[in-house]
Amino acid sequence: MATFNYAEMQAVADELIAEFGQQGTVTRTTTPDPIEGGDGTTTAYPAKLVPMAYSAREIDGTNILAGDVQIYISSVGLAIEPKPGDHVTASGKTFRIINGDPNNYDGITNVVFIVQGRIAS
Repeated sequence: MATFNYAEMQAVADELIAEFGQQGTVTRTTTPDPIEGGDGTTTAYPAKLVPMAYSAREIDGTNILAGDVQIYISSVGLAIEPKPGDHVTASGKTFRIINGDPNNYDGITNVVFIVQGRIAS
């Protein structure tokens, strides 16, 4: 029985996002040290991504609001796993990540990151 090749699917996802997507950034701000204090650190990670609008039937007004976008982020070369609280810059807009799915089916390979973004205020 043949096994599924998640690394190959990761490469296909990366190729499609590179072809049809755009360059953007995923920005993470760490909290200050609880003992030493100071300022948090903000780091921007370059990413290949595709922002897409949710369909009308997916917008429920509670979990997914009008204006939210679904952002496909290539996992290839991305140093972090995007998570809620991070920010994504795409198409000249900044979105706060509300929810995310790493699409990691074998526990090893992140095929693609799919996140829910909401316009940051």
